[in-house]
Amino acid sequence: MGSEPGPVQIVTVCKEEHSFALDTEALERVLLAPEVRDKHVVVLSVAGAFRKGKSFILDFMLRYLYQKHLGEEWLGQDNEPLTGFKWRGGSEPETVGIQVWSEVFLMKKKNGTEVAVLLMDTQGAFDNQSTVKDCATIFALSTMTSSIQIYNLSQNVQEDDLQQLQLFTEYGRLAMDEIFQKPFQSLMFLIRDWSFPYEYKYGLEGGSRFLEKRLQVKDSQHKELQSVREHIHSCFTHISCFLLPHPGLKVATSPTFIGQLSDVAPDFKDQLRSLIPKLLSPENLAEKEINGNKVTCRGLVEFFKAYIKIYQGEDLPHPKSMLMATAEANNLAAVAVAKDLYYRNMEKVCGGDLPYVNPASLEEKHDFFLQESLHIFSSTKKMGGKDFCNRYHDQLEAELLEMWESFSKHNQSKNIFSAFQTPAVLFVLVCFLYVLSGVLVFIGLATIASVCDCLLSLAMFAMLAWAFIRYSGKYRGLGGAIDESAGILLEKATMMLNKSRPVVAERKSH
Repeated sequence: MGSEPGPVQIVTVCKEEHSFALDTEALERVLLAPEVRDKHVVVLSVAGAFRKGKSFILDFMLRYLYQKHLGEEWLGQDNEPLTGFKWRGGSEPETVGIQVWSEVFLMKKKNGTEVAVLLMDTQGAFDNQSTVKDCATIFALSTMTSSIQIYNLSQNVQEDDLQQLQLFTEYGRLAMDEIFQKPFQSLMFLIRDWSFPYEYKYGLEGGSRFLEKRLQVKDSQHKELQSVREHIHSCFTHISCFLLPHPGLKVATSPTFIGQLSDVAPDFKDQLRSLIPKLLSPENLAEKEINGNKVTCRGLVEFFKAYIKIYQGEDLPHPKSMLMATAEANNLAAVAVAKDLYYRNMEKVCGGDLPYVNPASLEEKHDFFLQESLHIFSSTKKMGGKDFCNRYHDQLEAELLEMWESFSKHNQSKNIFSAFQTPAVLFVLVCFLYVLSGVLVFIGLATIASVCDCLLSLAMFAMLAWAFIRYSGKYRGLGGAIDESAGILLEKATMMLNKSRPVVAERKSH
């Protein structure tokens, strides 16, 4: 790694193509050093909007790690410049992609085990050159690979900060196939330039009370606001908040400020003495875990390789400004693909001019294609969570059943016997009534025979009317009524025949 420690670029961003690349060689130089590669790793990352002092706060963490042996004097001398991750004042962004510190710090926990501590700095979100996907990818990679994620915010926690966090964490969880109930570990909201210590005092205690109120889910809230808060709670095992005062006017406005403590406000220094040890003291170190298994430095290299491949491909949807809009479009696209697959498969079996298919065989094909399409939908990566996606699954199933009814009717219309069902029923009825009328006259029941003659005339009129309607295309309502009546007659006759069969069979057996 060289004699002089410094920041190492491990994820680079091509701004023109908005693509990402992992410098595997650089990452392996840091994490596969013999003294650390088999140690469980603690990854502390800082992420948030650009020009909010992420690198600045990381350098105080570096100072603590290098000078913790000095006890309470670890903060350093008044005129000592702040070095480490590159930072500067001004309005233009400094960090690009993801950087880690070249030296991995070994720290002994209370139980005697030694862990490796890695500090990670990330590109600021929402600069004038990065797309939402760029920002989401950097934040997601940082959250997926860190055990402690610091969400660096200015002055307050606004609703759009929570919505951005929801979007970015969902983008990370999606890449992990949503296989964990709580896929990420510790999240700390670090509120910079806190101006209301009279409401919630500086530090962790005031921050916890403030955040509890901000993330509270109430029945009176709009469902969108409830969803954001529930999502954040579902993503992280532990959530905390630290309120940090403004560092002072000279820090914010002086072009000659290089990190000397003499220009930093006393309140800010006091809170740094509280914040940094809380994050990095051995009893508070949280090793990186994936699916409940602790990750070594060697293992972290492999996870970086796997995750960067996901974000280089097109498997994931591109995030939009709002998560739910993306989730809805993503699910609708999956529904459309599944419906198209079902339609094309059924078209090959009974569509267009293809011949009539036996109904039982066609239903068997339908069941197979239905399950295949539902499987395609379920296996497509989607955003929005299980309950949200289930709504679209149910919608897809209902639409596929509607399509099945349409295909079934279309297939039935090809049945040549079905086409002549009505005239055949009416013809049989005419013959039956003619014979019945003759028999009734022969046995002296002329009155009933005349009723049969009336019904016979009505059946013949219906048969002629049906033929005229089919030929001319007029009076379709009447034609439908004739078809329906013929269907009812056929159904009743079939039922009577089915009932008579067991009786005949019983007599034969005697």
